[in-house]
Amino acid sequence: MSNNIILVTGATGKVGKTFINRLLNDSRFNSFTVRALCHNRELPPHPRIQNIHGSIEHRDLVEKAMDGVTHVLHLATVKETPEQIMDVAVKGLFWLLEACRTSATFKQFIMVGGDAGMGHFVYPHPIPVTETQKHSAYPGCYALSKVLEEVMLEQYYIQYDLNGCCLRAPWIMEKDDFKYQLSFGEDVFGGPRWRDFVDEKTADDYVRTQTIPIMLNLEAVPVKRNFVHVDDLVSAILAAIDHPKARQQLFNICMDEPVDYGEMGKYLNSTRGFPTVEIKTEFHSTWLDNTKAKFLLGWRPEYDLKKIIDAAFDYVRSEDDPRKIWYPG
Repeated sequence: MSNNIILVTGATGKVGKTFINRLLNDSRFNSFTVRALCHNRELPPHPRIQNIHGSIEHRDLVEKAMDGVTHVLHLATVKETPEQIMDVAVKGLFWLLEACRTSATFKQFIMVGGDAGMGHFVYPHPIPVTETQKHSAYPGCYALSKVLEEVMLEQYYIQYDLNGCCLRAPWIMEKDDFKYQLSFGEDVFGGPRWRDFVDEKTADDYVRTQTIPIMLNLEAVPVKRNFVHVDDLVSAILAAIDHPKARQQLFNICMDEPVDYGEMGKYLNSTRGFPTVEIKTEFHSTWLDNTKAKFLLGWRPEYDLKKIIDAAFDYVRSEDDPRKIWYPG
């Protein structure tokens, strides 16, 4: 069996850690060694993990990290930090792709993209969002970076016939993330920041009563929003490795249906007794279509509305695993 080395950028993030754990425990990938490119943190010692420290914005580091590599899983990103984002998202990806196209050992490049490049719920999408729809980044540097990443990878297919694959994901959930994106408190995860829609006293009351926000659009209809659980995304990544039908393809990787905030509220009320409150917003329903990934990769998501809710609300964090956000945005 030939030896493979997979370079994982962003290796210590939620996707990176889950992917590496799954890969190392899957007999199909016994020939793989992981080379983990770490920036702020480090993975614990393991006989099949090689830790490298640094940032992909530096070409000499990328060339060192790429030595002998057969596969690349590109996860590294930054959020709304203009001082860093072009160095990481554009320059860093460029150095990686340049190293891949000139490598004698390279086989496949897999990148996790984001539906921010499609504008997710910021813009109206009257029909399901498929992989053929043109990009439409919402304001801010993060969404722009997601567009630039996808376009750059696609151009390397055209220019150099590079074997690549992009898995476009919406908001990635793990552990109790889904619970905290519904919080009226200062501990809210991501956006919207629900307490900004009401006065401070009301927000505090909603925290105390565990009230669940029902996001409405301007027509007062509950919003449908796309999510993916990290386990389902990692299953798609593993399915794409060396898959002949993944070559030079873009796949939407998400739940079969977006989360309907109205149905979510009904479920949390009926199963846990949480009260709900409707919050009118300027956001729009979207439906990210995952049919292509199911058809070509044979992948299926395991998480539906009920499973992603129950997994988050039943999750109990250990004392040595506090909630910590490593990047803003």
